[in-house]
Amino acid sequence: MTSEHSDSWTLLSGPLGPDVGGSRRPGESARPVENPADLEIIATVGDATADVADEAVAVARAAQPAWGRKTMAERSDVLRGVIAEVERHSEELAAIVVAEQGKTITEARGEIAGVRSFFDFAASRHRYRDLGEVIAPTADRRMLTVTEEPLGVVAAITPWNFPAAIFARKVAPALMAGNAIVLKPSEITPLSALALTELCHRAGVPVGIVNVVPGDGLTVGDRLAKHPGVDLVTMTGSTRAGKQVLQAASTSLTPVSLELGGKAPFIVFADADLDAAVDEAVTARFQNCGQVCTCNERTFVHASIAHVFEAKLRARVDALVVGDPRSEHSQMGPKVSAAELEKVDALVQSAIDAGARVATGGARLPSAGDGHWYAPTVLTDVRDDMDIMTREIFGPVLPVTTFDRYDEVIARANASAFGLTSYVFTTDFATAMNATRDLEFGEVYVNRTGPEEVQGFHTGWKESGMGGEDGEHGYRRYVRSRTTYLDFTRRVED
Repeated sequence: MTSEHSDSWTLLSGPLGPDVGGSRRPGESARPVENPADLEIIATVGDATADVADEAVAVARAAQPAWGRKTMAERSDVLRGVIAEVERHSEELAAIVVAEQGKTITEARGEIAGVRSFFDFAASRHRYRDLGEVIAPTADRRMLTVTEEPLGVVAAITPWNFPAAIFARKVAPALMAGNAIVLKPSEITPLSALALTELCHRAGVPVGIVNVVPGDGLTVGDRLAKHPGVDLVTMTGSTRAGKQVLQAASTSLTPVSLELGGKAPFIVFADADLDAAVDEAVTARFQNCGQVCTCNERTFVHASIAHVFEAKLRARVDALVVGDPRSEHSQMGPKVSAAELEKVDALVQSAIDAGARVATGGARLPSAGDGHWYAPTVLTDVRDDMDIMTREIFGPVLPVTTFDRYDEVIARANASAFGLTSYVFTTDFATAMNATRDLEFGEVYVNRTGPEEVQGFHTGWKESGMGGEDGEHGYRRYVRSRTTYLDFTRRVED
């Protein structure tokens, strides 16, 4: 299984399939990787089998103890080597992301910068971290310590919307903590993970510490989640898939960290800076063609400013440049796949049938080419009971509704099964602070949008997940504690 771009993509030369123990192999069941902008098959990748997943866990388990015994400074130096390789190959990595995922080259470069940031935070913040504590004992000549230890083997399941950044988000802290990792990328976007794994090898990450097993979620993902040799399953993806992973992992009582879907409310109060709110609403909805779990999924605008807001919003959306994602001028690329395009279009058509009004867009864009193109869309006259307001859209569609009172909009925003990200725009301090307290979401952005920052904590409430990513709180998912009781009352004779 080889890449059609092997001449320019040096990181993907040779067979494309599972990378286990530092050796890439052809795999089985050749799976085509499609460019969503023009439907070109850019590579074929061989899937791993359940047996290969087992082998990867065994290889990781054998390699981990030596890596775990290295000092934090030694592991940090290796991660610094990964950063250097990422910087050296940043344009190639960005081109791979564009080709397999469809985001614009500008966004892809930002994603690769994110890869660097995740490794940089892990390497720098944790190089000289406290590794435990000494607790006061109950008697003289005794000692009680609680120390931080690696988990062992981490299984990571990553999505297609940020195939490079989320690789780094999971691999960097896992490695810094002294773990080995087996990662299953999305079937749609396996190339970024394979390329980044190659860079890990070149940077000196020991053989067997980073392994990639592309393949079907029901085969490879399920096997990893159930595997008794795995010490943590960390997964980013849909809520449906997260529930399946949680159920599978329960058979071995394996700890699970899940970062799942969202239905972010974007609340614009009457006193908000209107131009800033409009700009941020567009950014938070249409980045990566709306395929971000933190996207602005429900826009609530105070009725007194709704008319002006909607007019400004439509002008900004109509000005978006949708086109070839390789172009420096494009601001939005295609949807990632035909299935995702169909899902978004069905949600829009269902909303229209139920009475929503199309302010702009609302249809596919065949004029953009043969790929999975959808027009940037704004819907008004939406109701809270419509699917477009309850199900995650994950596409370039922005539904707008109005509200009259603070307590009303907070209740409507919270009336969701999801609880990941929320946005508040107001110039009133009391309104901002009360909303931060009252919104039932793991993240609240006030007068700004994302992306989330590596030193923060990206965590969801309700069906948006359990556990979380980033910062000190996210890092703690990759370690466990050991309590040691010492008694040294027996004197040593001189």
